[in-house]
Amino acid sequence: MPPKIVGEARPNSFEFETEALIKASGFREYDARWWFGHAGSTQPPELNLIGVQALGMGLGTLIRRLGAGPDIVTGHDFRSYSLSIKLALVTGLMAAGARVRDIGLALSPMAYFAQFALDTPSVAMVTASHNENGWTGVKMGAARPLTFGPEEMSSLKNIVLAGDFDLAGGGSYDFVRDFRATYLDDLTRDKRITRKLKVVAACGNGTAGAFAPEALLRIGCEVVPLDVELDHTFPRYNPNPEDMRMLHAIRDKVLETGADVGLGFDGDGDRCGVVDNEGNEIFADKVGVMLARDISLLHPGSTFVVDVKSTGLFNTDAVLRANGAVTDYWKTGHSYIKRRVAELGAVAGFEKSGHFFFNPPIGRGYDDGLVTAIAICQMLDRSPGISMADLYRALPLTFGTPTMSPHCADDVKYGVVERVVADFQAMKRDGVSFAGQKIIDLITVNGVRVVAEDGTWGLVRASSNKPELVVVVESPVSSQRRRQMFDAVDAVLRRSPEVGAYNQTF
Repeated sequence: MPPKIVGEARPNSFEFETEALIKASGFREYDARWWFGHAGSTQPPELNLIGVQALGMGLGTLIRRLGAGPDIVTGHDFRSYSLSIKLALVTGLMAAGARVRDIGLALSPMAYFAQFALDTPSVAMVTASHNENGWTGVKMGAARPLTFGPEEMSSLKNIVLAGDFDLAGGGSYDFVRDFRATYLDDLTRDKRITRKLKVVAACGNGTAGAFAPEALLRIGCEVVPLDVELDHTFPRYNPNPEDMRMLHAIRDKVLETGADVGLGFDGDGDRCGVVDNEGNEIFADKVGVMLARDISLLHPGSTFVVDVKSTGLFNTDAVLRANGAVTDYWKTGHSYIKRRVAELGAVAGFEKSGHFFFNPPIGRGYDDGLVTAIAICQMLDRSPGISMADLYRALPLTFGTPTMSPHCADDVKYGVVERVVADFQAMKRDGVSFAGQKIIDLITVNGVRVVAEDGTWGLVRASSNKPELVVVVESPVSSQRRRQMFDAVDAVLRRSPEVGAYNQTF
């Protein structure tokens, strides 16, 4: 008999060990994340191991109903509780008849690669990526190289919360030995560079520390390791290449060692951040423009997909235009961009968060921070005598912000964004001046991107995986216009008392 499902933690320890705790809000747009807790934490948990088992039963049920069959890859990141969560997930999957191939400690892209290498349609990777210690989650898919979107996540949520499981039995478990070596061999095959590059490999004590330095060494780089020891407490900062603390640490190490480039990887290795040889912290969307220039020169007429948080240079850059490049702005989120890249047959997709997606001949369509790092090294290899800073200076100057995230509870954040969209639509309709100019465009494919007459823009959307909103601003004119747009956008947000403080500003 399946366990009883509850949505809130209860003080009775007996109930906590006999009922499946799994909070509904943990089922996000394209993956699942819950606060699991850790020793010393006082925040009530949103998930227990019996809840993870129920999740496994639901996922095993769903992949069969989707026609993907019973075979599924599992892996886990390096958190103190991730292995126990994966094993609970596996027991649930097996109860639903799944045939599990377990690759052990892994990066998310290593699990995606295993779908191809092991000819296994589905994947369930236990990771909370860059979220703080105490969080857990699962990234899932049933049609390589894609991961679940809102429709599949809604179906999974309904199955689990209703206990609508197909417990067919017949499940099995197979541990795949030495798969790390298989992944690294494939990743670096025929990728050796001839230019001598000194590269800072920063891993924030996340799982990428067990993979990224070796991958870079294999292609011929001199590697300067930074925070590569695996430590689930993340003693210096969360492994997040959008976090300015991580970027500053990379900058300091680059300047200290005279490195040619600094590369920073997030907790599960599917994102990569960049610092140039002069210590400039380059936002990922600008790195995407550099790579798009390089790729479109090799493959004229390339199509690229970028998320709505990304720089407007993808549309206006003269080099991309001369190379015949075409850009499609799409919804933020690794699942959305991945699907759009596949739909359009794009060569690559870029997210401001650092999720980059490369189709053949560069990659297999999924996001892999190590593939991105190798592509950056190859771009420098094809540019003898030109530094990363030179490539950065060659871009038209814009004044952008980091991704800023004011707190907003999960159960209200989408309603807040709906009100913000309605406010901007009313201002545009009525011709109201905003940030000193008229609104000439509103892009509402994901939240709202409001564009002024001089090309300055601001974005507001709901975070897909944390109780936050997301705010990004860019101006091609000046830092003053950037500030003016941010202040105007923030004033609209402050009409909603549910919006809290920012995690960082500029």
